[in-house]
Amino acid sequence: MEPVSYVDVEIQQGIYFLTLNRMEARNALDTKMLAEIEGALDEAEKSQDVKVIVVQGAGGKSFAAGADIKQLQARKPLEALVPGMQGLYQKIENCSKVTIAAVDGYTLGGGCELALACDIRIATKNAKFGLPELNLGIIPGAGGTQRLARVIGKGRALDMILTGKMIDGEEAERIGLVTYYVEREELKEKIEEVASQIMRKGPVAIQLAKHAVHKGYDLDMETALWIEKLSQSIAFGTEDKQEGTTAFIEKRQAEFQNK
Repeated sequence: MEPVSYVDVEIQQGIYFLTLNRMEARNALDTKMLAEIEGALDEAEKSQDVKVIVVQGAGGKSFAAGADIKQLQARKPLEALVPGMQGLYQKIENCSKVTIAAVDGYTLGGGCELALACDIRIATKNAKFGLPELNLGIIPGAGGTQRLARVIGKGRALDMILTGKMIDGEEAERIGLVTYYVEREELKEKIEEVASQIMRKGPVAIQLAKHAVHKGYDLDMETALWIEKLSQSIAFGTEDKQEGTTAFIEKRQAEFQNK
C-alpha cells in the first residue's frame, strides 16, 4: 500500500497549485505534511515551468487549522530552536517564485503563519484568521509575532495575539491582512487573474523586486535604498530589460526569457 500523501500538487499554465489535503484533521500541519510542503516547494522552485505558487487547503472548511496539537504537546524546550515550521516559512518567503495563499475556511495558528509567509493573500467570505496559541500556553512561533505586526501594524497584531480572537475575510481585507476578498465561487478566477498579471512580468525583475522589499523592509531607509539600487543594477544588465524596454517602444507584449 502506498503511503498517504497530505499534499497534492498540480501545474496549470505556469501556476503550481500546492493543496494541503488532510481534511480529517482540518489540514492540521504535522511533521509529515510540513516535510511534504517543503518537498513540493523545492520541486516548484527548480521547475522552469512554474511561475507562481498557490498554496490552498482541500475540503473548503480549512486552509490549515494550525499545528498538530498532539505532536505539539510532546515537544521539548530545545526542539523550539530547530528551524522547523519557522524555517520552512522563511524558505517560502525567500522563494524566487511569487507565492499566493488562497484562503478559504479556518486559517489558525501555524496555518495563519503559513499564509503570512506568502507574498499575496486572497481570502473568501468563509475565511477565518486567528493566532490562538496563547490558549495553549505558548506563543505564535512560526513567524506570527513578527510577520503579523509587519503586515497589519503592532497594535492590531497585539490585539489578535493577546485576545486570540478570530477575524473573517472581510475584516482581514479591511485591516490589510489579505490583499483580495472574494466570494468562494470567485476564488479560482481571482487566483488566475492575479497570477496572469504577475506572469506577464520579467522573471528576473520579479525575483529582484521580492528580494528588495523583503530584505529592505526592516532596515533604515539609506541601507534599504542601497539594496534597491544594487538590485536595479542587476536588472539593467539582463536581456529581459532590453526585451521589456524594446517591447514597450514597439507597442507589443514582451517575451521574457528569464536572463
